Amino acid sequence: MKSYILFFWVLFYSIALYGQNDSIKKRARDLGIIFNGNPGKYNNITDVQGVTVGYKTLIEGEGKLVVGKGPIRTGVTVILPAGKEKRGEIPAGIFSFNGDGELTGSHFINDYGFLPGAIIGITNTNSVGVVRDAIGEWQVKNFSNSNYYDFRFGLPVVGETWDGDFNDINGLHVSKEHVFEAIDSARSGVLEEGNVGGGTGMWLYGFKGGTGTSSRVVEIDSTIYTVGVLVQANFGYRDNLMISGVPVGQHITDLQPIFNKPRQDGSIIVVVATDAPLLPIYLKHVAKRVTKGIARTGGFGGNSSGDIFLAFSTHQPTFNAKETKMTLSVLPKWELDPIYEATVEATEEAIINALIAAETLDGINNNKMFECPEDRLVEILKRYNRINE
Repeated sequence: MKSYILFFWVLFYSIALYGQNDSIKKRARDLGIIFNGNPGKYNNITDVQGVTVGYKTLIEGEGKLVVGKGPIRTGVTVILPAGKEKRGEIPAGIFSFNGDGELTGSHFINDYGFLPGAIIGITNTNSVGVVRDAIGEWQVKNFSNSNYYDFRFGLPVVGETWDGDFNDINGLHVSKEHVFEAIDSARSGVLEEGNVGGGTGMWLYGFKGGTGTSSRVVEIDSTIYTVGVLVQANFGYRDNLMISGVPVGQHITDLQPIFNKPRQDGSIIVVVATDAPLLPIYLKHVAKRVTKGIARTGGFGGNSSGDIFLAFSTHQPTFNAKETKMTLSVLPKWELDPIYEATVEATEEAIINALIAAETLDGINNNKMFECPEDRLVEILKRYNRINE
């Protein structure tokens, strides 16, 4: 009975959401693509209560690359685990599946098991420094004199993927003001996907890629928990693309990216949020399960791919008056399979949502990425009976 209640709760809010937002880009489920699991109200990472997301997208110029001038196809994405409110320690864990990439603050997370700041940033490879510094400056201004915790500059967590095939990446166009704008715009509810934020200039399985998100709700011992995922997807070769178990990439062999030189595999940064009470080591185990979701779409972790994953829980520990004792109520490890499964499912769908939402984009030197053709995709999936009609 509880599973039926959960299903109809999700269905009700899904109908309400899309009935009120006709201008929102189509997502994978809007095309009838079949996924396992039950999504949350908005089917995105902000279904985890308290989490907000903000973007700053930069698209300027066209034609030949002139370093320092453009064309510009980049941006920044920020995730605030507790919004802009002052908060205590947030448990976290990371997993590097393939380390050809960067996630600042990772050593702190490995040693202490908590996020070292209030904001997670994702941007392009060459803008990690400015995003890190801007987040630190924002934290100083907003939290430094907090009665609960002195953030000072902190060790901001910032990840990256490479957009240099379409963006004047050496022009360093992301500024601290852009980061502040992204933070100021952070909100819950419906989120943009595709060519937005840090995902603006990214590719995905030879189509245009970028930012995608999804969520799942699960029940453990009569308690409902939410798992939300946000990806910045910039990886994969066309032949490997799988959607709902169908080798779509082997059917759509045209619409290949136009490059002035060959490119290698890219990268993916994945952030997993949950309200389930988990130890940091358990969150590392959750982050590991992201690899399974990527594999469902055809990813295998190529040599030049930076595949780095972060998981955090919004369930915070409590302290005694002197802060000499910390207490954290947690789920036991043998109850975590629903969380693991939800992570795999939401990661898979977030990647495909990025693919569906992304739009054709040209960049430096007239390099071009094409969007995935929805009509042809649906026809292919129909042949395999993998479309809800």
